[in-house]
Amino acid sequence: MKVLIIGAGTGGLALAHLLKQAGVCIAVYERDFAPSTDSGGYRVGISPAGSRALKACVPGELYDLYVATCARSPRYFNMLTEQLGEVLSFDIDDAGPNTLDGEKNVIRKTLRRVLLRGLEDDVFFGKTLQSYINSADGSVIACFQDGSLATGDVLVGADGTNSTVRKQRLPEARLEDTGIVSVGGKIPMTDATKALLSDKMFQGMSLIMAPMGFGAIIHSLEFAGTRSDPGFIARWPDFVEALDEDSVGWGVWGARQNWPRDPTGLSGEQLRELGLKLTRDWHPHLHALIQMTEPSTIHDIRMRTAVPLTPWASSNVTLLGDAVHTMTPGRGAGANTALRDAALLGRMLVEANQGRKPLVEAIHAYEVEMLRYSTEAIRESKKQMDARDLVHRPIVGRLQLAVTRGVMRIINAVPALKQRAFQQMMRVRGEN
Repeated sequence: MKVLIIGAGTGGLALAHLLKQAGVCIAVYERDFAPSTDSGGYRVGISPAGSRALKACVPGELYDLYVATCARSPRYFNMLTEQLGEVLSFDIDDAGPNTLDGEKNVIRKTLRRVLLRGLEDDVFFGKTLQSYINSADGSVIACFQDGSLATGDVLVGADGTNSTVRKQRLPEARLEDTGIVSVGGKIPMTDATKALLSDKMFQGMSLIMAPMGFGAIIHSLEFAGTRSDPGFIARWPDFVEALDEDSVGWGVWGARQNWPRDPTGLSGEQLRELGLKLTRDWHPHLHALIQMTEPSTIHDIRMRTAVPLTPWASSNVTLLGDAVHTMTPGRGAGANTALRDAALLGRMLVEANQGRKPLVEAIHAYEVEMLRYSTEAIRESKKQMDARDLVHRPIVGRLQLAVTRGVMRIINAVPALKQRAFQQMMRVRGEN
């Protein structure tokens, strides 16, 4: 069997490793022209379930490198008011035995570099897919914009939200604009920026619930201990310079109609001024974080989500990750769901390669299960990330916010309720 994977992102590379270890012939095609083209220095959160899925895909040495290049694991998950008052706070260390390796924060470009290790001869850059052709002999031919072709037994679209594979394979699949836009940036970790965070904020990840449906996230990333670790330097000397600088990241989002000005297309300086205007009545420390952020690090994001699909007739062309189930960052489930896809699809393709299942039957088994868990993740991730929700309205939104905060404060005070709420949050991110 030969598997063609379109897209060298997190899910596509994890799948490639699993198949290669099992003796399946693979080739990965990436539209970027070089491994370093993706210069995004932003964080991705990997849940314990995401780490388990990744561990099932990659060699042990590579998994160790992934863990070593992650930032210090967050201790707390906090829900705060815009004045930084605590509404609900989970101590992740108390979450129980299922949190293998804990919650992880990793820089996206570093994770990509880790996952490319060992696939140097299998990933082809500068390859933008134009279309694919189903051959009469049952094979599939990938046609690239540079005129080159590749033939395989299976084609996997791991090519992200704007997937070319999806547009041809499932033309009925739709993305919808949630009406939510976000502005975010990051700032170096210094004594001055650290002083703006409470101990729980510094040691964890914090979500802020503000009036008019506005929300924000604050997270701190520390790599200093790893950079000075003699064991890391001796084992992976070529990765010391790849580790990101310690930083504080922030993001603010809300319904487009409630922003003082639509952030779309504004410069970094304009986005910073917009963020300052929006948060002028928030806690001064939040205001200061935005004020101190270099404009070149500030970007806007238009949040889109996939419309959940109904089952389709399976074939030797399939999809994983954002290519089939783009979701908002509302539950931090996107990358984790892609890793879950990679582990499941890889296992099914290995069974087909070993003759234990017919190929299309194996892919169908993957697609049925993937649709089940990804549909829930899409739905949960969209909650409060839809501009049509009542929380984004002036009067009823304030009432809803007050009720939500009140319920969360009760949960925060009752350990049994708190444990149940934490389990619900983690289930969306792949925990049973």
